[in-house]
Amino acid sequence: MNIEEYINEKLWPILTEVVHALVMYPTHKAYIRDEILNGRPNTTPEELTFRLHIPFGEAIVILYELRPKSPSIQLSG
Repeated sequence: MNIEEYINEKLWPILTEVVHALVMYPTHKAYIRDEILNGRPNTTPEELTFRLHIPFGEAIVILYELRPKSPSIQLSG
């Protein structure tokens, strides 16, 4: 699914608000940025969910926030 399909949903602002309220969100985001995306920049939300045991919504939000500023980024393979 294209990232714009997620961010254009009416519930996207609520999802991001909830994810930002998660206690482990800053730690997960830093780990994904520093350890996972450095070696595998095309990691999908599904992979993060499986590997880190985090909610799919959190994975989507984190990848959105860490993505290169290219509108054609795909979030699932």
